[in-house]
Formats: sequence, C-alpha cells, structure tokens
Amino acid sequence: MPAIHRSAAAAVLAAGTLFAVTACGPDGPSGGGGTAAPPPSPGTSASTAAAGGGSGVIGGITLPTGIPTSLLEGLPKSWDDLTRWKFEDWDNWASKHVFNNPIVKDFWNPDKMGDSKPADPAPPTAKPADDGGVTDPEPAVVKAVPVPRPYTKQPSGKVFFSAEGGRGNCSATVVQDPAHPGKSNLVWTAGHCVHPGKGGNYFKDLVFVPAYNNSGASSGGKKAPLADLAPLGTWWAKDVVTSPQWLVEGGGTGDAANQYDFAIMRVSNQTDSGKSLEETVGGAVPVWFDAPRDKVTATAVGYPLYKPFDGQELYKCEGGKPTRLSFDPKRPSMLTIGCNMTQGSSGGGWFAPMPDGKLALVSNTSIGTQDHTSLSGPYLETVAKQALDWIAKKK
Repeated sequence: MPAIHRSAAAAVLAAGTLFAVTACGPDGPSGGGGTAAPPPSPGTSASTAAAGGGSGVIGGITLPTGIPTSLLEGLPKSWDDLTRWKFEDWDNWASKHVFNNPIVKDFWNPDKMGDSKPADPAPPTAKPADDGGVTDPEPAVVKAVPVPRPYTKQPSGKVFFSAEGGRGNCSATVVQDPAHPGKSNLVWTAGHCVHPGKGGNYFKDLVFVPAYNNSGASSGGKKAPLADLAPLGTWWAKDVVTSPQWLVEGGGTGDAANQYDFAIMRVSNQTDSGKSLEETVGGAVPVWFDAPRDKVTATAVGYPLYKPFDGQELYKCEGGKPTRLSFDPKRPSMLTIGCNMTQGSSGGGWFAPMPDGKLALVSNTSIGTQDHTSLSGPYLETVAKQALDWIAKKK
C-alpha cells in the first residue's frame, strides 16, 4: 500500500514505512497538532501518566506521552466502557473539555478563506495492522469528478478555523438531527478539523460555509465577494463533539486515533434568519450507523486543495465497496476507497444508498495515501451514534 496522508494529522504506508501529510489544517507549520508517542513500557503507572504527563495505562487504555492531567478528567475506565456511556457521561466529559467559539462579526472574508492552507508533513509513528484480517489490499485508484452545480442542491460545504500557526479548512456535511426533524443545525466533519488531538484545544473561529463557491465565482484564481463564496451564509459552531479517543490520542500522523476521527458541530447563522441550516440548505442526510460493510457502496465528496485541484470546486469519488484499514485490530477497521482527491477533502462526507434507496452518510475522509490513490474514513458505530445523540439533545 502506498503512503497515507492526513488533513491536520495524517499518515502513509510506503514499503512498510508510515509518513504523514496533513489534508486540512492551518497554514503554519505547527497547527496545534502533536505526534503520537511510542507505546509506554508495561510497568508505567496511571498516576505517573496523569500527574507528570507521561505514558501510562488507565483501566486498559494505553496513553501516549505528554497528556496533561486536565485532559484525563472524565476519561472512561476503558475504551470498552465508552460504548456504554449515557447522555450524562458525555455531558460530564464535555464539561471538562469546553468548546468556546464566540462569534466575531465579519471575521471570515474571502482573503482569510483563501489564505487557509494545509499544514506541513508530520513525522511517522505507526503502521497499519496487516495481520488478523483487519487490513485489506489497497483498492484501485478512482479519479475524482466535479460535482455539478448548483451546490445549493446538496448538503456539502467547507469548514474554516483558526489554530496555532494560522488558518485551516476542511470539508463537511449537513446531517439530520434526530431531536429536531426537518430543522437540523448539525454538521458532520473529521475530528482533526475541530481539534488537533492530544494535549491541544479546540480550534477557534470555527464556521461552516454550506454550498461554498456555489456559482463558481472564485474558480480559476478569480477573486469573489463573500456573498458568492458563502451564498447561504457563514454558520458559527456553538457546540462541538468529537470522540474521546481523538481528544486523548489524536495527533499529527495517521494511527489508531483515526479510527475514531469524526466530529459533529451544532451551528447557528450569524444573521439569525430564523431558519435552521437544514431549512436554509434545503435538506440534510441521515447518518447510517453500523452500516453492513458488504452492503455499502461509498461515494466521497469534498473540496480538495492540492494540485490538480484548487479548493474551490466540489468533487466526488465513486469508490464502490470499501476495503478495510486498521491500526488497532481491537477497534473497528476504517473504510477505504480508491480516490485521487488531495488535502482539503478531509472531513468530507461519504455517502451510500440505504436499503430504501435514500442516501446516508457512512463515514468522513480522515486519511489518504501520499500518492493520492485512496482515502480512508472511520467506521461509524456505537461511539459515533452516542456523540450524535448527545449533541442533538444538548441544550
């Protein structure tokens, strides 16, 4: 399998060696991301990990080095326990990892959006698990094709954020809110599009722009006013949830944390039009949790930024039946499809027809190969469903 890249934190496999290139992220080299550390020695104590920020094992959870004590507050006794969390458990966890994103009027303009660039490569850390039947051979590359305009007829858009070192962007999708049918304000993206992972803090100035560049006004290097770039407005994130695995373990390279690299944002319109995001866009897609792998045919959608793309056009790869990629065989294997989309497509939705024929979101782009031959995204199961349920009920 060729090398694997990531957006704001990624990885690759080339002749058994893992490298990383961010697929979305701030335009400076630091980006707030970290590098996952080697596994701790078996005898390291939990108290050492918590107090000194070192490696350790807590209730079966192996922790990377450098984790601040504050990050461990509310941590489940084991990742298996996380699947049994209720709303109150998620609420307690969120209260110890606060997201603060005050609206700054007129902050995002065409120049700042255009200046958001992928971050520099990060060093290697992990190899995919190639035994135990959890990682398949890489699928054949699929060439991305443009999504027909107008983009206002589908639920995709771009996420922009500020982070240490600059500004970044990702792709994202409007998803249905189980607690507010027909009036969703929820957006699905990658975890690394909202938080750098281990030891970091949530990104600032986090917004979603549905139907970005709907008219093509900024295509081909042209400058366009904000009204053309954001025809449906800029929607600021009010609440955000990502997996505890990503918050505790995530970093600058693709590894086991990417098997839970997803996030959900609740957004509000700066202009307070009274309409929900779903009503404004004209629709939202359901999330298909625990989708049977042998029944899924996935299409990835996003705004790739590196050549031959420029981040202004929406593309899709009809990847067919996904193969499997895993860094930790105890966790659900990621979905992998052939696709030549580059950095910037991170966070973009993967769509598949359900048995009734309706399209649903089954994953989001997390990592891809260095040679841009395939993309991988997390398999969405219990933890992802709990996260959606929590933010849907969050007041």
